[in-house]
Amino acid sequence: MGVAPRMITRPTLLRCLAPPPLEQRTGCENRRVTDPRAADSDDGAHASSLAPAGAAVAVDDEPAPERPATRAPGRFVRAYGALEARLAEPRIRRRIEIGAPVAIVAIAAVARLTALGHPGILVFDETYYVKEGWSTWQLGYEGEWADGSDERFQAGDPGGLTTEADYVVHPPLGKWIIGMAMAVFGMADPFWWRLPSALAGIALVGLTYAIARGLLGSVAFASLAGLWMAIDGFAIVMSRTALLDGILALFVLAGAGALLVDRRGSPARTVRTLAERPRRILAAMWTRPWLVIAGVLLGAACATKWSGAVFLAAFGLWTVLLDALDRRRAGYRSPWLGTLLSQAPASFVLLVGPALVVYVASYAGWFDGGWGSQLMLERADLRWGGLLAWVPLGLQSLWAYHAQQLGFHVGLTGDHSYQSPAYEWLWLGRPTGFEMASSDAGTWWVTALPNLVVWYAGIVALGFLLYRFGRTLDRRVGFLLVAIAAGYVPWLAFPERTIFFFYAIVFLPFLVIGLAHALQVLVGPPRRPSTGSVAAGPDSPVGAAQSRSTDGLGVGHEAADDARPAEHAADASARLDADLAAAVPAPAARAATRPARDDVERRAWGWLTVAALVLASIAVALWFLPVWYGIELPSDLVRLRYWPPTWPGR
Repeated sequence: MGVAPRMITRPTLLRCLAPPPLEQRTGCENRRVTDPRAADSDDGAHASSLAPAGAAVAVDDEPAPERPATRAPGRFVRAYGALEARLAEPRIRRRIEIGAPVAIVAIAAVARLTALGHPGILVFDETYYVKEGWSTWQLGYEGEWADGSDERFQAGDPGGLTTEADYVVHPPLGKWIIGMAMAVFGMADPFWWRLPSALAGIALVGLTYAIARGLLGSVAFASLAGLWMAIDGFAIVMSRTALLDGILALFVLAGAGALLVDRRGSPARTVRTLAERPRRILAAMWTRPWLVIAGVLLGAACATKWSGAVFLAAFGLWTVLLDALDRRRAGYRSPWLGTLLSQAPASFVLLVGPALVVYVASYAGWFDGGWGSQLMLERADLRWGGLLAWVPLGLQSLWAYHAQQLGFHVGLTGDHSYQSPAYEWLWLGRPTGFEMASSDAGTWWVTALPNLVVWYAGIVALGFLLYRFGRTLDRRVGFLLVAIAAGYVPWLAFPERTIFFFYAIVFLPFLVIGLAHALQVLVGPPRRPSTGSVAAGPDSPVGAAQSRSTDGLGVGHEAADDARPAEHAADASARLDADLAAAVPAPAARAATRPARDDVERRAWGWLTVAALVLASIAVALWFLPVWYGIELPSDLVRLRYWPPTWPGR
C-alpha cells in the first residue's frame, strides 16, 4: 500500500526543481512522476492553472535512495579546468590559431635545413636522382654518366655527363624539381642537391596541419598531427635526402586536400543542381574547380612516380561514391544509376583529364632526345596503324617506352640488403639504411627510421579507425583509410618484388592524422552548457515541438509537431505534459545536463595521456637523432640505436 497521491502545485514543483545545496537535498528531486486519473479536491484550485480537472499529475512521496556523495574534483582536474577556460577565451584562441601552425612549420624548417649538406656524398639513391636532376636541366632529358662520375660529382665536377640518353624507369617531374636549386646555384654544394626535397618536406608538415585542421575541426589535434610530422625521423630523413618519394608524398597530400575542399560544397551544389534540373536522372555538375586542381596535383604525383596513379584511382572512386550519396540524400531519382551514367563520366574528365595533361607535359624534354624518343621514327614496322594511325609518332614512342618501364618494374626481383616486403612495414621489420661510414673515431648511420612512439601508436590507431568506420561509417575516417590503403595495400600484391620501407612515406601524413583523430575521440569534445530551460528529449512533447531536424545537407526544417502550434495550444493536457517534460527531464537527459565536472575530469585525464605520448615521442626523437642526421658516435652507442635490435643484419 502506498500513500494517497496528492496534487503537485506549481510552487511545490518549483521547490522540487530548484537545486538545493548538496548537504540539504531531500528526496523531492528523486520523486517518481506518475499519471493518475484522480486527485484530492483540496489541491484542485492550484492545479487548475496548469491543467483541467481530470488531467492532474500526482507524485508519490516514497523516499528515494540516498545518492552517493560526489567526490570533489582533484587539484589536477581543477587546474585543467581553469586552463581549459583560459584557453577558450577568444583572444587566446586567436593567438593559438595563428601561432600553432607558425611554430610547427618553424620546427619542421629547423629540423630539415640544419646541416642539410651533411653528409657531403651521394646518399643511397641520390646517385641516380641528383645526377638525373642535374642532367634534365642541362640536356632536357636524363643523360648517361661516365664511370667514376659519383666521385667527380661530389667534388663539384659534373664533367662525367654525356649527351647519350640514359634508360631510366621513373617519370621526369621529380627530377626536374630536384634539379631546380642546382640549376640556379650550381651543384658544388650538397645543400643545393637537397634543398628542393627539404622544402617539400616542410610543405608536407604544413599541409598535414592544414588538412588535419579541416578534417578534425580542432587546432589542438591538428597541432598534434603537425608536430608529430615535424619531429618524425622518417619524414626528416626523406626531406634531407634527394629522393622522389618525399616529393610524391607532397603532391598526393596536396591532391587529397583539394578533394576535401571540393567536398565542402558538394551537398549544397547537388541540391542546387537538382533544383535547376528537377526530375532529371542525368544531371551532371561540371563547375568543380577544386576537382580540376586535384587532378593537376595527382597528375604531378603520377609524373613523379607511377605509384601516384593508385591514389588518383582511389580518390576518384571515393569522389564518385560520395557524389552518389549526395544525390540520394538530395532526392534524385535513381541516384546510383544517375551517378554512374552522368556524374561519374564528368568527374572522370575533370579529374583524370588534367592529370593526363600534366603527366604527358612532364615529358616535354624527353621528346627532344630522351631514351627511346625516336623509336617510331627509326622503326616504321612498329608504328600503329588502322584507327590509331593518327597518333603522333612521339606519343607512340612514349607508349612503347612505358611498356618497357612496366616490364622493368614488374620483374624487379633482385636481392637488396635493405629490401622489406610490405607486410613487414607495420612492425618496422626492416627500415631502410641509406648510408653508413666507420672510422677509428666511431660510426655514423643515416636510416629512414620513424619515431617509434608515433609509428606504433599510429598502427594501433589504424585498427581503431577500422573499427570506428565499421560502426559509424564516418566519412572522415573513411577518407583516411582510403588514403592509407592506396599507399600500402598495392605493395602487398608484390611480395617477391624488391620493395623498400621508405615507400611508406606517402601515407605517413594520413596515418599521423588518423592517430590525432583517435586521440580526439579518446579525449572527447567539451560539453557546452545549455542556455535557457533544460531541453527535453526528442521523443517528449517539448522535444518534438522544439527540435529541429536536419536532412544531412545543412538545411534544417522544423519538426512536424511544431507545424501545428494551434493544436498544442488547444490541448491543455498536452501542454501540461510538455511543461513537465521540459522542467523535469528524463534520467538520460539529466545525465546529459549534469555539471561538467565529470566531463572536465575525463578530458583532463585524456589530455594527460596525450601529453605523455608527446613527451615520449620527443624523448625518442632525441635518442634516435644521431641515426637520422648521420652524427658520428662510438660504435657501441650507435648499436644501441639499431631498430629492430637485430638491425642491420638479417
